[in-house]
Amino acid sequence: MADTPSSSEQARPSRSFDAAKLTLKLSVMLAADRNAVDPVVRSVMDIVREMNCAAGREDDIELALTEALANAVVHGAKSDPSKIIECDVACDDQQAILIVVRDPGPGFDPSKIANPCEGENIYANHGRGIYLINQLMDEVQFHKNGTEIHMLKR
Repeated sequence: MADTPSSSEQARPSRSFDAAKLTLKLSVMLAADRNAVDPVVRSVMDIVREMNCAAGREDDIELALTEALANAVVHGAKSDPSKIIECDVACDDQQAILIVVRDPGPGFDPSKIANPCEGENIYANHGRGIYLINQLMDEVQFHKNGTEIHMLKR
């Protein structure tokens, strides 16, 4: 029996993001290899900068994109280069940018991620990616059992 997505999984990150007014739409696929992340991020950010999408917020977007792709590679695809990570980027005429990253993994429950600013987690050498993404982007949502992250920066 197939799982039916819940209504929250079908929702889009923001109703203010109007797909009819897109000035940039980019789709990228990369092998689940950590070495593929930085070149993809550089290429995407070159296009975002050239299109003047999200002007002045590029550093936040670049770091959030890097973290999301790295998490997809390491946790979602278990660094298996035969698996594919997908990334869609869209910008509208209001200079809001939407980034969606999808991985082929089993997913996870974002509510179970420990806060890296509390207790013993402060001393951990990992576990800050999702926290950073949430701090850097205006809106972050997880869909499809955590295998898809939607990040919006206005």
